[in-house]
Amino acid sequence: MSPVIDPSFLTQGAEWSIGGADSATGTGETPSGFGNVLGEQITKLTDLQNGAADASRALATGEATDPTAVVMAVERAQLAMQLAGQLRTKGVEALNDILHTQV
Repeated sequence: MSPVIDPSFLTQGAEWSIGGADSATGTGETPSGFGNVLGEQITKLTDLQNGAADASRALATGEATDPTAVVMAVERAQLAMQLAGQLRTKGVEALNDILHTQV
């Protein structure tokens, strides 16, 4: 992402929408697996983090013209990182539950 923040990201749809495992994407593509979806979301998270860092740097150097857009970008990146951390924690807890289940 560039240091210039586009405020239209506030009106975009959900970033974490995942269809069913056997459903087509609606674009004629084959459905992607869980690993592909996870990789795409991690890439989006990285892009959000990099965009927030670029926006913060632009604000510090005086290149950014809208400080509220910078704050929104940083907050969005922070919330995305918190969500990723919570998902990781829940995933680890679920894996531990499965591994400790007696058959």
